[in-house]
Amino acid sequence: MQASGRNAGLGLALVSAFAFGGSGVAAKPLIEAGLDPLHMVWLRVAGAALVLSPLAWRHRDLVLRRPALLAGFGLVAVAGVQAFYFASLSRIPVGVALLLEYLGPALLLGYIRFVQRKPVTRGAAAGAAVAVVGLACVVEIWAGLSLDLLGVLFGLAAACCQAFYFVFADQGADGDDAPDPLGVIAYGMLVGTLVMTVIARPWQMDWQVLGGEASVGGTMVPAPVLLAWVVLVATVFAYLTGVVSVRRLSPQIAGVVAFLEAVVATVFAWILLGEHLSTWQIVGGGLVLGGAFIAQSSRPAPATAPAAAVAAVAATAASEPAALDREPSPAAKG
Repeated sequence: MQASGRNAGLGLALVSAFAFGGSGVAAKPLIEAGLDPLHMVWLRVAGAALVLSPLAWRHRDLVLRRPALLAGFGLVAVAGVQAFYFASLSRIPVGVALLLEYLGPALLLGYIRFVQRKPVTRGAAAGAAVAVVGLACVVEIWAGLSLDLLGVLFGLAAACCQAFYFVFADQGADGDDAPDPLGVIAYGMLVGTLVMTVIARPWQMDWQVLGGEASVGGTMVPAPVLLAWVVLVATVFAYLTGVVSVRRLSPQIAGVVAFLEAVVATVFAWILLGEHLSTWQIVGGGLVLGGAFIAQSSRPAPATAPAAAVAAVAATAASEPAALDREPSPAAKG
């Protein structure tokens, strides 16, 4: 029975990684059809919040028990990661933006070591160093930052939000009254929707785009179908299967499987969207992923890897979805 549960957990983790990784090929056509990147974020988060609202009602006691946790989770783990990630996608390829975001675990180590003043193993420090070298290759700094600098900064901001996601996920994880992760996800989406409503101003959205079609690799697909995929599959389904998989797997296995999102997203973008990376960017991407994996697998478990924090890896691998090769709107730049 234990082996069966482990296999089921591994299957769910793989499904979650593929669901998250496939979000970009559905979101990018909508953006290219006329949606502002921030409006795409709002649609994704608001749609997920609507679908998950029954879970929020079921765990309504969390509003009084953990108000700060819910607010921080929604502001940073949902709104922050999504907004900065989509903004980076509006300026740089999906693979590069996703790899930048995956510096989050390495940044978390710095927070643990220098802010929380907790020990970090040599292996963890080595993993962070490898990730930094990989980042240098991804942005090709020897070529004078050939990638859009603002897009790179947006990607790094998404990584910072991802790192703080782990910090917020760790809050209240210990003890007998630990909050249900499903309830935290539901309220995170609700809070994220409120924040993104202020930032994205959806009343200025070109709603006609959602009534038309968008091109996916030259094939016209109804916009509502693409939006439904982003909301139902790449957000709601991906989050829920990711959380359940963590409960059935060991934290380290769930974290490793979650990193498949980056590979899946890059492959999908290459096959369906025609995006290509240079040889050095591919090498650098491998170093970033490898460094992040080494860093996470090497952290001292008692100090830095509580169950709730690791659940974040499978639940938000992030957050994130689309690529854009055109100039973003002023709202996205801001």
